[in-house]
Amino acid sequence: MTNSCLQPRFMPHSVIAVSDSVFPNLDPARAVLSEIDGELRLAEASTPEAILAVAREADALLTTYAKITAGMIAEMTRCRVIARFGIGVDNVDISAATDAGIVVTRVPDYCFDEVSDHAMALLLALIRKITSSNARTHSGRWEMRAVVPIHRIRGRVLGLVAFGQIPQLLAPKAQAFGLRVVTYDPYVSDDVLERAGVARVEFEELLRISDYISIHTPLTPETRHLFDAQAFSAMQPHAYLINTARGPIVNEAALAEALDQGQLAGAALDVMEQEPPAASPLFGRENVILTPHTSFYSEESLIDLQSKAAEEVVRVVTGQPARNPVNKIPKPAARA
Repeated sequence: MTNSCLQPRFMPHSVIAVSDSVFPNLDPARAVLSEIDGELRLAEASTPEAILAVAREADALLTTYAKITAGMIAEMTRCRVIARFGIGVDNVDISAATDAGIVVTRVPDYCFDEVSDHAMALLLALIRKITSSNARTHSGRWEMRAVVPIHRIRGRVLGLVAFGQIPQLLAPKAQAFGLRVVTYDPYVSDDVLERAGVARVEFEELLRISDYISIHTPLTPETRHLFDAQAFSAMQPHAYLINTARGPIVNEAALAEALDQGQLAGAALDVMEQEPPAASPLFGRENVILTPHTSFYSEESLIDLQSKAAEEVVRVVTGQPARNPVNKIPKPAARA
């Protein structure tokens, strides 16, 4: 099927729908889109009906977390590009967009510092038992015995699941604390690992030798529930797990059971299987830290994210190739 929006249209301005937003405002995106006289229309809710109310006749769609399904895409008859405010695009039906001739883009290069900092902060908070100590002290309980045992960080092993740009920034931060860093990543080159001073290991070995494990792999059919009951049973009982990647990589029910069985000591998650979570077996646990998918956030990163996503819209609408497409579409005709 060829999307009718690929034909040149003579319009005084462009309409850009926004399915959902976590931003205080959309001023950075609006400034970029002024180049094409872009009019932003934000959906009143992240439901299909509300999104289609603004997206059905739009030239482009900007999306954050809302699900953009095949049925919705079929009704977006003028759309040329779906640009995600984010790195992953698992909320968009890529196949349906491709069939409709719609370019799907992402922003893979905007929050490397923030996520690597957040992962390191979560790790340190787990090791030093900061959050549980803080809660006790605020409640009037001055109890050193409650945090026993805490082990020295220097000389321990941090295992990184994947070694893309975020873990490549995390590695030297961890090494500065005296951690030995290893990674499981079948795709990274030996040269990259050598320069970083990081050893390559198989997944099973990473589980076995790591005192701390930090997840940085994309969510794919192969990585969904990569951390399951079998993986947890292979970890060391004093180990900690950190996830700042995608929630479904970790089976939360299996993680809760593993914590109950003492198969690992604790976990810190910035992402969860369902967001926001209605309930979770991980709630209320002293040895679990949960943050609401905020590892990407800084004031500066939000400006980068909005600007770069909006730049993709401008490029596609004006007939230029997207910088970071996730699907391949014939080059659209430039608008007159």
